[in-house]
Amino acid sequence: MTHIVVLYALIATLGTWSVTALGAATVIFFRKQNQGALNLMLGFAAGVMIAASFWSLLQPAIERAAETSKLPSYVVVTVGFLSGAAFLWLSDKLVTRMRRRAENRQGSVGDRLNRIFMLIFSITLHNIPEGLAVGVAFGTLRSGSCTMDGLMGAITIAVGIGLQNFPEGAAVSIPLRREGCSRRKSFFFGQASGLVEPISGVLGALLVVKVQAILPFALAFAAGAMILVAVHELIPECQHNKQAQPYVATMGIVTGFAVMMLLDVMLG
Repeated sequence: MTHIVVLYALIATLGTWSVTALGAATVIFFRKQNQGALNLMLGFAAGVMIAASFWSLLQPAIERAAETSKLPSYVVVTVGFLSGAAFLWLSDKLVTRMRRRAENRQGSVGDRLNRIFMLIFSITLHNIPEGLAVGVAFGTLRSGSCTMDGLMGAITIAVGIGLQNFPEGAAVSIPLRREGCSRRKSFFFGQASGLVEPISGVLGALLVVKVQAILPFALAFAAGAMILVAVHELIPECQHNKQAQPYVATMGIVTGFAVMMLLDVMLG
C-alpha cells in the first residue's frame, strides 16, 4: 500500500509539473504578454490556494489532531500553520538578501545572470511547499482513509496546485525572455522551476506514511506555506494594471476560491 500511495503522489506531482511546463511554453507561442490574462490567472491561482488551504489541509488537520494527538488540536494545527508560513518567510528573506547583493553589482559582468538566477530560485522555492502539500494529501491515504472521498480530496488538491502552476511557469519564462534569453532557454528554465514538485511530493508522502504522528502538523504546515505564497506573492502580483482593469484580478480570486470550494465540498 505504501508504494501505491507514493506512486500516486509521484504521478500527481508530475501532472502539476506538466502544467508548469505548459505555462512556460507561452513564451514560445506568444510574442507579447497579455497582462490582463496573466493577472486573471494569478488571481485565480490565489483563490484556489486559499480555499485548498482550509478545506483540503487545515480542516483535515484539525480532525486528525483531535483523533490522534495528545495535545489539543488547535495547538498542533496553529503551530504547524505558523511553522509553514515561517519557513517560507525565512526562505523569502534569504532570496531577498541574495537579490539585493545582485542589484548592488549593477554594471558588473554577471549582473544579468544574477537576476536570472534569483528569478528562477524564487519560483522554485515556492514550488517546494506546493509539491509537499500534494504529497501529504496522498500520504494520508495510507492511514486508512483510502476511500473514494479521500482519493478525490487528494486529487482536488493536485488539480488546484496544477491550475496555479500555469501562471507560475509563465512568470519565469516571460521575464527571462525579456532579459535576453532565447525562447528555448526561457522555456527550459520555466519548466525546470517546477521539477522540485515531484521530489518534494514524494518526500512528503513518504514522511507522512512512515511517521503518522506528524500528519496533522504536516497538513497545517503545508497550509501555512500556501497561504503565505498566495497573500504575499500572488495577490500583489495580480493587481498590476489595476487602474485599467480594476476587477479582473479580484474576480479571478473569487472564481478560483469558488471553484476550489465547490470541488472540495462536492468531491471530498
